[in-house]
Amino acid sequence: MCLGIPGKIIEISDQETLLMGKVDFGGVIKDVCLAYVPEAKVGDYTLIHVGFALSLMDEEEANATLDTLREIIELEDKMGINPVS
Repeated sequence: MCLGIPGKIIEISDQETLLMGKVDFGGVIKDVCLAYVPEAKVGDYTLIHVGFALSLMDEEEANATLDTLREIIELEDKMGINPVS
């Protein structure tokens, strides 16, 4: 199973012919490859998997996805599930 996390593009740069960006994940900033979404602009939301932006999404969809992920984490905590073990 793969898990993509939404983030907001805050900076775009062309690094040696590879389109890269800085993406904000709720205060955590990571470098991400934007090669699969060359149409991306600063301020866009994108779905990230292992450092690659896979698709663009609107802010409402990004927030809904993040809310769902938070609910899953809360439910796991209540049930005593540790998905890392």
